[in-house]
Amino acid sequence: MTAPVFLIIGGTQSYDWGKLGRDSKAAQYALGGIPGFQVDENKPYAELWMGTHASLPSYLLNSGEKLSDHLTKYPSLIGNQSIKSRFPETKSGNLPFLFKVLAIRKALSIQAHPDKKLAEKLHVERPDLYKDDNHKPEMAIALTPFTGLCGFRPLTQISIYLSHVSEFAALVPRDIITLFQSNCTLIPSDPLLKAALRDVFSALMTAPPVDVKAQLEMLVGRYKSGGIGPEEAEGGLPELVIRLDEQFPGDVGCFCVFLLNIVRLNPGEAIFLGAGEPHAYIDGDIVETMATSDNVLRAGLTPKTRDVPNLVSSLTYAAADSSMHLVKPQHGLFSGSHTKLYDPPIPEFSVAMTKLSKGEKEDHPGVNGPSLAIVTAGNGSVHWHGGEMDLKEGGMLFVSADVGVTFVGDMEIFRAFVEA
Repeated sequence: MTAPVFLIIGGTQSYDWGKLGRDSKAAQYALGGIPGFQVDENKPYAELWMGTHASLPSYLLNSGEKLSDHLTKYPSLIGNQSIKSRFPETKSGNLPFLFKVLAIRKALSIQAHPDKKLAEKLHVERPDLYKDDNHKPEMAIALTPFTGLCGFRPLTQISIYLSHVSEFAALVPRDIITLFQSNCTLIPSDPLLKAALRDVFSALMTAPPVDVKAQLEMLVGRYKSGGIGPEEAEGGLPELVIRLDEQFPGDVGCFCVFLLNIVRLNPGEAIFLGAGEPHAYIDGDIVETMATSDNVLRAGLTPKTRDVPNLVSSLTYAAADSSMHLVKPQHGLFSGSHTKLYDPPIPEFSVAMTKLSKGEKEDHPGVNGPSLAIVTAGNGSVHWHGGEMDLKEGGMLFVSADVGVTFVGDMEIFRAFVEA
């Protein structure tokens, strides 16, 4: 027999874009959840991982056993046959989702993720770059104020920038701009308009680097001297261009602010990024949940390998306000008033956030799949039939399928789960 609820040990990833030392939520939580963890104040702590991903698997705190090995040994922890049929990887102890905390100091790459069909094709063609055959939808929930780029802007906004930002327009051939602007009256889903938007994006991302560098120098110089037109002043756009150029000098990704929505989230707000949606995280701390995969198509703001042709061909070219990508939290799955449910339109995961004040408690009924959870503030305890356990900030735990739990205390806890 094994306990249905137990603490796990996650792992940290140190990437250049991560926040330094204790400024990083990933490092803060690692201090509370990883025995013996010490913080180097000069080291970037970009991510804290929880799950069964082979690159950085979690382990049981009390035994040191790999989580996937333990789940293979006790398959009832994962759930019944409906879970195993829908997510075959669970038969070998692997979860269909990866649960993370990200702490972002510098921009991540302009990127998108392939759908399942493209992921399978890319894995066959370039297994060195695309190491698995899975898709990678993901959801980000802000822990601190967050900034990112997400999805193509409304077409009228892009058209205005092409008309009024000469440095941007100089990188796109005039005939492509003319065709795009002449089609802007079409409905956004019209294939002709999607093709015109694709041509604008492709032209920008394949512009000669020497031209990109020259136009970006002129743009940044103009912004620094105060030469900001009224069409460019919204949403801190000039400041963002300057900042991105400081981080990635001369990079074509800096011009993506004219094509992609600038998204700002307050704590508790969330965005969902499905296959083929271009995006980049700029700054902030988030809880991120994704299907278990490493597949990323990159095109800018990165020293890593870029795959512009596959990125350009895989995007949806759905142009809309950033609100299209927001995930509205709801009540319903869990009975109490202290829990919000973030339920994106994919089967691999949902996330519940429970926030309790001193003396409060919240019941979570059992779900028919496995869960991972992390305490992101405060301390308290978790109770289940036949057991209980104290929790503190940074504590990471596994909850078995079909097991109801009660959280008690003054704390905030995020719980990722899957059901079928």
